[in-house]
Amino acid sequence: MKKDFINIQGIKYPLISVNTIVIGSGAAALNAAVSLFDRGQQDIVIVTDNWGGGTSNNAGSDKQTYYKLSLAGKIPDSAYDMAKDLYNGKCMHGDIALCEAQNSARAFFHLVELGVPFPHDEYGAFAGYKTDHDPAGRGTSAGPLTSSMMFDALAMDVEKKGIAVFDQHEVVSLLKNDSIHNRHAIGAIAIDRNSIESENRGIVVFNAVNTVLATGGPGGIYKTSVYPVSQSGSHGLAFRIGAVGQNLTESQFGLASIKFRWNVSGSYQQVIPRYVSTDPDGNNEREFLNEFFPDINILSNAIFLKGYQWPFDPRKTANFGSSLIDILVYRETVWNNRRVFLDYARNPDSTEISKKFDLENLNKEAYEYLKRSDALQGKPIDRLKAMNQPAIDLYKRNGIDLENEYLEIDVCAQHNNGGLKGNIWWESNIKNLFPVGEVNGSHGVYRPGGASLNSGQTGSLRAAMFIAENYSEHPPGEENFSAMAGSQVKELVREAGSAISDVGNDYIISEHLEKLQRRMSEHGGVIRNPESIDRAINEAIEQKKNIDSIRIKSAGELPSLFKLKDLWMTHLLYLEAVSEYMKKGGQSRGSFIVLDSSGKKPCISLEDHWKFKMNEENSYTDTRILEIALNNYDLSIKKEWVDVRPVPDDELWFEKTWKEFREGKTIK
Repeated sequence: MKKDFINIQGIKYPLISVNTIVIGSGAAALNAAVSLFDRGQQDIVIVTDNWGGGTSNNAGSDKQTYYKLSLAGKIPDSAYDMAKDLYNGKCMHGDIALCEAQNSARAFFHLVELGVPFPHDEYGAFAGYKTDHDPAGRGTSAGPLTSSMMFDALAMDVEKKGIAVFDQHEVVSLLKNDSIHNRHAIGAIAIDRNSIESENRGIVVFNAVNTVLATGGPGGIYKTSVYPVSQSGSHGLAFRIGAVGQNLTESQFGLASIKFRWNVSGSYQQVIPRYVSTDPDGNNEREFLNEFFPDINILSNAIFLKGYQWPFDPRKTANFGSSLIDILVYRETVWNNRRVFLDYARNPDSTEISKKFDLENLNKEAYEYLKRSDALQGKPIDRLKAMNQPAIDLYKRNGIDLENEYLEIDVCAQHNNGGLKGNIWWESNIKNLFPVGEVNGSHGVYRPGGASLNSGQTGSLRAAMFIAENYSEHPPGEENFSAMAGSQVKELVREAGSAISDVGNDYIISEHLEKLQRRMSEHGGVIRNPESIDRAINEAIEQKKNIDSIRIKSAGELPSLFKLKDLWMTHLLYLEAVSEYMKKGGQSRGSFIVLDSSGKKPCISLEDHWKFKMNEENSYTDTRILEIALNNYDLSIKKEWVDVRPVPDDELWFEKTWKEFREGKTIK
């Protein structure tokens, strides 16, 4: 790493020159850094707006799953089988699936060696279990905070290796060389919050051969979200320099608490809590699910299955399936303007429609699960204590006592299965730009639970392998860098300066952010309406004019203003993708519903406007991936549907593989 200055109009801005800049501090980012270091590329820095503030260190569930190749037991497994299962989840390229599967055990054991406490038996077998969309028991867990433990272990390795970290640095722009024959990323511009009031307004320029973008999912574009508040995403940075997005329609939604953002999956549902709603002031309590379920047994079984089947899935709404609960919660909170809570102190009560709640009347699957878990106690809270005391402790540490108070929930955005396009080495269409982790859109429609953690580790490993092998040169000198990036730095400096005014209004940033978040949740969330999506896009375009005219009173608001602009760009392309999907005949799939008056209602008691259809088998939108990008020349949006690549079926002949490996032809 070399430190210098770049001079613009008489003001000096710090210039950091380095081979690779890693943006973000989640598990994927840190793994990219330590993997590069281990492969001899030690000229790297990590740049993050808030060390440990991302999803990895601040998210989980009752038993957070890490999806990996099955490594124990009698059920046979192979990397090829795992790749086929990932591919069969629709709209995931087969070669990417194979990369994630082949490197799964390698990435998993790296975490084990770093100290992540995945459980094993006395023989060293890492036991597994089935997670959603998983036929082979590939799930494992270190508890409710699996990804946080991954962060801790990787962070310790970063510290041990002495990798430089630029904390409190908000990246506000990516830099590129836009030569028509050599378009590639060349670094980034950040604002150092600790020096924001200085003459240079905290602007720091990074001159880098490679940029690893590991800033997580677009949590900041949704109103109802279980993403940590500190996790907003930065897709817009990449879109602005022409990076291609893919599968942006495929967000995952599910029930989550909103006072403290956390998934209420697994044992939170399997102990069968009582669902109640109130008016906005907390009055007029009612058990609203009773209006739609015919008896307490069917309702209780659906609640239990909500633990296994946590992500909303329109295929699981019919016949009083578990995802009907999500629809009814959404109907209650969004359409009826009521609040919804889980009550762990009492059992569901449906005496007005059927007999009283009794564990003995559960179906065999639910009853046997609770029995084998020694969780047949009389109250939900006591069943939860028996099954998963850490799940109770987690809420208590965050100011919520499940034994004595209701837990407020809603249907929230939880994960984006789409994101930026990358190849089998996680390099985007912009050379030297590597999106890894959730920001990479490799996950397809029906990813198995926990597959994103595996993807983040395998993808960042492969990006590091490619960089170390192919892009190990020193960054360009200051003169050459200035020739490529100088105009971009000057434009950002001008934009920052023109935004500050004595008549500025700092509060308007939050007002515009609330507008775009509400728009995204209403039109690109779990319920989507073909009749309103284009109106939402037009409203977004109109909002951009107002955002461009925002003036703030102090430089301290610059990071928030640039973040607003980034999220605006992100939400626009996501809405455009939703519109394009529906115009190509795309119907309900994954974790969202597309309303259709010619379809069927998921429940006879629901209003007619809840009708929808599922995508037909082998439909146009299920056999292709939507790629979308911003045209940098006229700011139009380009959309292209590409065929899903199959899983490679090449013969793996050792002598040939060995020869290509010796000759350096493997990592290319």
